[in-house]
Amino acid sequence: MVGNPTAASSGQYTLGDITINRLGFGAMRVTGEGVWGDPKDPKSARETLGMLRELQIDFVDTADSYGPFVSENLIREVLYPYDGMLIATKGGFLRTGPGDWTIDGKPEYLRQCVLMSLRRLGVERIDLWQLHRIDPDYPREEQFGVIADMQKEGLVRHVGLSEVSVADIEEAQKYFPVVSVQNMYNLVERKSEDVLDYCERNGIGFIPWFPLAAGDLAEGNSPFSQIAKRLQISPSQLALAWMLKRSPVMLPIPGTSNPRHLRENVEAAGVALSDDDFAAIDEQAKVKR
Repeated sequence: MVGNPTAASSGQYTLGDITINRLGFGAMRVTGEGVWGDPKDPKSARETLGMLRELQIDFVDTADSYGPFVSENLIREVLYPYDGMLIATKGGFLRTGPGDWTIDGKPEYLRQCVLMSLRRLGVERIDLWQLHRIDPDYPREEQFGVIADMQKEGLVRHVGLSEVSVADIEEAQKYFPVVSVQNMYNLVERKSEDVLDYCERNGIGFIPWFPLAAGDLAEGNSPFSQIAKRLQISPSQLALAWMLKRSPVMLPIPGTSNPRHLRENVEAAGVALSDDDFAAIDEQAKVKR
């Protein structure tokens, strides 16, 4: 492991026209149980956000639905002004209670999401706004159309999508450039391999959510557990190191509200994973899937 690693140790990626360190921070967990309400330990959540600059994390991913609004409000409280940081947010979900998520792609609602996120974050333009989900019950051309309009109006600088297929991306590209895709992806959940490969071929940032999962790969004396022990790192750190090596467009955003866990995650950016170790982990994960 590289001594005293920071997020800069993960390498850099230019998202649209904004260069960031590849290892970012997902701000969903600075909320309460069920991603609802205030965090259980507000002091710890604020301390975690306050450490981001020290660890050179300059890419923060949030959403208006986290809380709802709690995550965006805390980000402004702790990190504003955001000099040198890319604050990305998402819209398109309604929240009615802990663990409840309802997609709403009505153009007027998507515009409201953007306008209210601008107010909460205290900015005149959102550098990366992502459609949290495409609403299957509303015309896509109207969802994509209002996003294109908001980009033309200068409310949004860059646009991304979440939980989409290659076909979804190509359809959206008719309305605006898609600079990022945020799909669930980790060692044991690889249904978006084709999307990742598409993003790599087309210079689109791929933001995997739930990136630290390793399932039961670390059980017993498996190749995964042997590599983690040899490198003297935790299973989560090894899973994150594998993610970073998987593709140059990979932009993991592990989240936490605990400063110690944040530092542990960042240490994974300093792990030098060999090609042989990468292949061994990949092969084991393929067997488990």
